[in-house]
Amino acid sequence: MTDARGRIQAAFADAAVTGWLHARDIDSGAQVDAGGDQEVCTGSVHKLCLLVALHHAAAEGRLDLAEQTECPPAGRTPGPTGLAAMLDPVRMSLRDMAYLMAAVSDNAAADALLERVGLDAVNHATARLGLTRTRAVHTFGEILTSIREDAGPGGAQALADPHVVSRLRALDPAGTNRSTPREMTGLLGAVWRDEACTPEHGAAIRRLLALQVWPHRLASGFPFDDVRVAGKTGTLPTLRNEVGVVEYPDGGRYAVAVFTRTPNTAATLPAADAAVGTAARIAVDALRSL
Repeated sequence: MTDARGRIQAAFADAAVTGWLHARDIDSGAQVDAGGDQEVCTGSVHKLCLLVALHHAAAEGRLDLAEQTECPPAGRTPGPTGLAAMLDPVRMSLRDMAYLMAAVSDNAAADALLERVGLDAVNHATARLGLTRTRAVHTFGEILTSIREDAGPGGAQALADPHVVSRLRALDPAGTNRSTPREMTGLLGAVWRDEACTPEHGAAIRRLLALQVWPHRLASGFPFDDVRVAGKTGTLPTLRNEVGVVEYPDGGRYAVAVFTRTPNTAATLPAADAAVGTAARIAVDALRSL
């Protein structure tokens, strides 16, 4: 595994990012660790925790996933996808909101679900699985508000300034939604082994993660028709993350969590995105060679 760690770090260096990775064989427990215990900002990766909390509550009968919720335009958490980008009133079920949250990382859908589930329930769902370093502190709207406040009067354009980015509270894991790569692969393993929820709800979570539309990070490392990748991205200024499970046709299944940070403040950095998939592929290949 030492060789794999070196190649993973080289892949991060080639893309000019600092990265942290943990990967595990879901069935054998074998692991690749390249900074897996680093505390990291999760960003939208934390929507996975919310998804688990939602389905745990449904499994216990505390809510009905078919429950309809009204989503007027006023007060929606902003974002470029899903409900956040819609202009008219919407009425939909909790399960369909969860689809938008997982598939296109819809911030408005996520915060509507959080209003129904609660931050405490999200933290309870991860704590009951022994994930002691995984913590939800803010709603997704609160994270975006803190970024706007810290950017100051320059607005979004100010985020091109490294000095402005360096003061963003949203990038300090001590004060925002956080976890570690190792705990995220632990959570994914629990979902895939039906330990996080009942089998029915575990299958529903896996289905939603497989519907994620973004191919440019984790999935880019596995360009094969017979390899299935299910995951959840997370993006904040200078941060590009993804956690997910890679399933091979021979039954092998591998949980991978990759978190990266770059000094480059550009919103579009294809090399940094691709490094997530490259590092994940190195780790999975190492696990498959055991």
